Amino acid sequence: MLLLRGLRQSKAPTPALVSLNHAFPTLSGCLDLVGTRSLLTSAKASAVGDSTRSGSLDLFDRQLKTAHRDRAALRPYDEDPLLVAVTEALLDRLEDCKRTFPVVAVLGGAGDVVTSRLSGGRAGVRKVLQMDISSGMLQRDQTIAQAAAEGGKKGRPETHYIQADEEFLPFKPGSLDLIVSCLSCHWVNDLPGMLQQCRRALKPDGLMLAAMFGGDTLHELRVSCNLAEEELQGGVSQRVSPLAQVRDCGSLLTVGGFNIPAVDVDDITIHYKDFKGVVNHIRSLAESNAVHTRQPLMRKAVAQRAAEIYKERFEDTKSGTLPATFQVLYMTGWAPHASQQKPARRGSATVSFEDLQDALKQQSDKP
Repeated sequence: MLLLRGLRQSKAPTPALVSLNHAFPTLSGCLDLVGTRSLLTSAKASAVGDSTRSGSLDLFDRQLKTAHRDRAALRPYDEDPLLVAVTEALLDRLEDCKRTFPVVAVLGGAGDVVTSRLSGGRAGVRKVLQMDISSGMLQRDQTIAQAAAEGGKKGRPETHYIQADEEFLPFKPGSLDLIVSCLSCHWVNDLPGMLQQCRRALKPDGLMLAAMFGGDTLHELRVSCNLAEEELQGGVSQRVSPLAQVRDCGSLLTVGGFNIPAVDVDDITIHYKDFKGVVNHIRSLAESNAVHTRQPLMRKAVAQRAAEIYKERFEDTKSGTLPATFQVLYMTGWAPHASQQKPARRGSATVSFEDLQDALKQQSDKP
């Protein structure tokens, strides 16, 4: 998805791989893996629906994105208000569901924020399989959960930590009741293939909840960088990765094989003290540019000019802050089941739209 500076990448220290609390027997019904060794690797070979990947899409550097998340995990931890807002809005959809979801997979993104908000038996959740491409992020989240438990916070569901790639899901077909992907889908190369894998991993009538950044995200920053590069270099480079539009999401769910697809959008505006604050927040979210065709470095003069343009065009004059817009796309879909509502047969309607319009007009004309 985002962004800005393509800084020269240095190798980050590799944290120790996260243990699964020796819980292999309890996971045998969910993971489609051969031997325990696969639990501590990328788990590409045994993914559900591995054959669904076309192999033709390679927009994002997944290895670089792993390094971004490993580096972000080394920062001092504090719940990010953006991740909290998106997570709570996404999980609010569970309140409208009458059924329960005992076994849940949480994919990347705001992993611990999601898992912590499934505490207390919410939606009947008993077991969470928290998956991330980054071993550093998993280790950090496991440390946070342990500290919370030692501090007296109870009610978190049984949680297992699995390092794997969202593009190669390691779950058995029909093993999950719910999949939650909060702010990770926009970095997946083959999103239709990933959604097909999710649908196969769900039990019949299982639920998929996903949130990802949409095309209007950080438009202020994109405009500022483009204008600065055009002014000083005579051309524009790709500083923001391709992002889905609202109109794309319904089709993605349908191609993924989900029934009753629902899509909605929300714009969240965050205000920053200065341009540096915008950049630092994006880095802390591990949302730096990971497009294969990215430019390796932004010149200092261009970055300074981009900061000036940002302030000139977008500054909130009342507060003196710089706003940044995050467009969030929410997607909901259900794995097919015979009990689900189905559309009526074409041509089976007994009332025309004209009759309905006349009836509504007559009702509105009544005193």
